[in-house]
Amino acid sequence: MNQEPMTRLGVVGCGVMGAGIAHIAAAAGLDVRVVVSNPTGIPSGFDRIRRSLEQDVRRGRLGEADRDAALERIEVTADVERLADRAFVIEAIPEDEDRKMALLTRIDGLLKDDTAVLATNTSSIPIGRLARATHHPDRFIGVHFFSPVPAMPLVELISARHTSESTRCRTAALLTDTLGKTPIDAPDRAGFVVNGLLVPYLLSAMRLVESGRVTADVVDQGMTLGCAHPVGPLRLADLIGLDVVKAVAEALHREFDEPQYAPPPMLLRLVEEGALGKKTGRGFHPYEQ
Repeated sequence: MNQEPMTRLGVVGCGVMGAGIAHIAAAAGLDVRVVVSNPTGIPSGFDRIRRSLEQDVRRGRLGEADRDAALERIEVTADVERLADRAFVIEAIPEDEDRKMALLTRIDGLLKDDTAVLATNTSSIPIGRLARATHHPDRFIGVHFFSPVPAMPLVELISARHTSESTRCRTAALLTDTLGKTPIDAPDRAGFVVNGLLVPYLLSAMRLVESGRVTADVVDQGMTLGCAHPVGPLRLADLIGLDVVKAVAEALHREFDEPQYAPPPMLLRLVEEGALGKKTGRGFHPYEQ
């Protein structure tokens, strides 16, 4: 069976995570094709990737010529069938299990290469559950990047029961040798390793603010100045996106049925109001847009 290098990458979704994945893949020299849900989203999707690359130029991590070359390697399309020739496709749409399952089924039926790997960037849904959407579970794997993707070195690599060792090894090689990330093998359970630890901490901070006894600023100062955390829990939640935190918390609560994972009413209200954190200009803190 031909095991050619995975140089043709597909990304489905061009939000914060999808754009970040496309950014690092193109900067690493890969041929990147990004699929968005609607043709009207093509210009804004490409612009999001361009702005992400611009940040690397401003921070001295990427030269202008390298940025331009990376942009030439990126195509943004609304035609999911353009993924057919990809050697590696990663789904990076929002944390909606039904939507992910439907999308994965469609992509699985398109891939022509019988060694192509299909991955999901889910931050909370068990990989074995999503694998049921594919006819090739041996070539399906969880690849959970962290935000912002260009800056965060860690990636959780999650194999389900039917994921082949070849799929795991080839994906790990892509992450380390090509993309320069540090993967850890995480268990196939809701939240995996990082969110299983992080989300209860974030929800606890929210409950403290919800009690009315302390402000978000005080909570964040307490953890940055008192515990040497680089960012406080509520600013971190705002950076992740409160809608994402809510979705992960709900997935954890469904899986384990423990009170520590239940999203507090304050979080639910903010999400209902569209105050999703930094990306919308307001969450537990205000942000300039």
